[in-house]
Amino acid sequence: MENIVIIPTYNEIENISDILEAVLKLPTRFDVMIVDDNSPDGTADCVRDMMKKYPDRIHLECRSEKSGLGTAYIHGFKRALELGYHYIYEMDADFSHNPDDLLKLHHACAIEGHDMSIGSRYITGVNVVNWPMGRVLLSYGASKYVSTITGMKIKDPTAGFKCYSRKVLECIDLDAVRFVGYAFQIEMKFLTWKYGFRIKEVPIIFTDRTRGESKMSSGIIKEALFGVVEMTIRSWFKTYQRIQRTTSKLQKDLEEAAEKKAS
Repeated sequence: MENIVIIPTYNEIENISDILEAVLKLPTRFDVMIVDDNSPDGTADCVRDMMKKYPDRIHLECRSEKSGLGTAYIHGFKRALELGYHYIYEMDADFSHNPDDLLKLHHACAIEGHDMSIGSRYITGVNVVNWPMGRVLLSYGASKYVSTITGMKIKDPTAGFKCYSRKVLECIDLDAVRFVGYAFQIEMKFLTWKYGFRIKEVPIIFTDRTRGESKMSSGIIKEALFGVVEMTIRSWFKTYQRIQRTTSKLQKDLEEAAEKKAS
């Protein structure tokens, strides 16, 4: 089992069946894990119906209450590792992330040999559709703020569309991840970077949801603003064991091709 996409849900009945179909019909196989926080709109029941159509491709994890984006992903990460998946993805349920772009994230990790790939809104400018200008400025400004405070050379540190190689999630102490809102996305990139894993941003176009309600709140923004400073200062007093770099599959293929050509 190679790829699994983790999608946290809360009241996504309007999107869930369509997003599942879109992911499961991609030319590269991606299985899906839905982590549902007891949605009152019947999201989990819709997923169960889809599981009858795709019996070995969909996993459903139901939690008793809405406990935050970060804890939903941590739950999904642990379960995906138990199931033996090698590449583990994060994606929203509302089509703000184009399922076709999973192929880009997969290529960056599975073929090029990066340890994390990020679907970046800002690596080639500002690629956001349907956001008011105020939210664009807030998001872009937050990215600049995070990069300045932490020192990470990542254009979109708040992005929520990512691929992890399993060795990243095995290296990070998932139980010690502190943030539960969108700051969780920053913390996971920060830890991946501090441990010396290879990170690549791939350009995507982010399209704001057209169905369902946004989960953004002022509390989430405050957590990100103040949490980044706390996280960075805390890291000064911790030692991160840098991982041993290995040759990527792409590098190996190029070396083999060069050897064949030389002979």
